[in-house]
Amino acid sequence: MGVPNALNTLRFVDAARPRSMPAVQQRRNKLINKLWEQIQLAKSQLEHTHFVVKRRVTVKDLEGNYKSIERPKRIRPWWFMAADGTLCLSVFYGSKRLELVPGKTFISVKNMNDLIKTLELLKSETEAGSLDTVIEAASGALKLNFNRNR
Repeated sequence: MGVPNALNTLRFVDAARPRSMPAVQQRRNKLINKLWEQIQLAKSQLEHTHFVVKRRVTVKDLEGNYKSIERPKRIRPWWFMAADGTLCLSVFYGSKRLELVPGKTFISVKNMNDLIKTLELLKSETEAGSLDTVIEAASGALKLNFNRNR
């Protein structure tokens, strides 16, 4: 018995699934998720709607029992209105502001539509791996803060 005709169009390979994701990809995914949240927050502000991300937390009730409930996650915008009327955007990795260009941490955009386009551009560049060195530097700085506190 042979393989059915429809399956002849597929390319079958032997491959081993990796046990863990590389650290570089984990960092990219973290920044991509945060950029997605910022894009959705900007779109909701532009459309005058609410954007809510829920997260699961464990709380202790009055009897001392632990329950897992959903709470809204607080998302702070990464942009603000400058004195001249433009929007200034900074990108964060954790609590560290990323220096995308040496010596510069803010991106100036005209309006909310440009802000959304800029965030989407940053997200696609992160997916392509263009910001890996900047993310690596911020990750290293965050690790130093954790080691200092011990």
